[in-house]
Amino acid sequence: MVWIILGVLVVIAFALIGMYNSLVQLRVRCDSAWSDIDVQLKRRHDLIPNLVETVKGYAAHEKGTYENIARFRSQAMQATTPEDKAVAENQLSGALKSLFAVAENYPELKASEEFTQLQRSLSQTEDSIQNSRSYYNVVVRDLNTRIQVFPTNILAGMFGFQGRGFFETSEAEREPVAVKF
Repeated sequence: MVWIILGVLVVIAFALIGMYNSLVQLRVRCDSAWSDIDVQLKRRHDLIPNLVETVKGYAAHEKGTYENIARFRSQAMQATTPEDKAVAENQLSGALKSLFAVAENYPELKASEEFTQLQRSLSQTEDSIQNSRSYYNVVVRDLNTRIQVFPTNILAGMFGFQGRGFFETSEAEREPVAVKF
């Protein structure tokens, strides 16, 4: 009888260890996925001033557009939480759409090799950001689910595991960016 009780306790201990380790793994994957988003957003933030300067050379009178981009870029770089970052990045995306709309009015700008290369780089970066966001949201979904299901929810509560917020986009962000060459 003692062996049976000892065996049950060992099985329970291994189950608890397994649940705890899976929670830790998901938390680390969330942190890693968030770091991947940060890397892509930094690349985007680094490309934007070059793009703005290129457009400025052709359309110097579009000062309001440039100021909005600079302001939203600064806000996006200062945001720290996924929720704040999503709001700031959505505003920046809207400002970039305005910049590309301005560029449409200048055929010589659209023909510029530098502008075309910057557009291509930004487009590739946007794709990478989207992939990083998708992966982050999948990992957050898995972590949040694991934290909420029984019996892992008991262990998660005991050790202070918290759910994460999804990196969501606004309605305006869901509209495709018109990048024409």
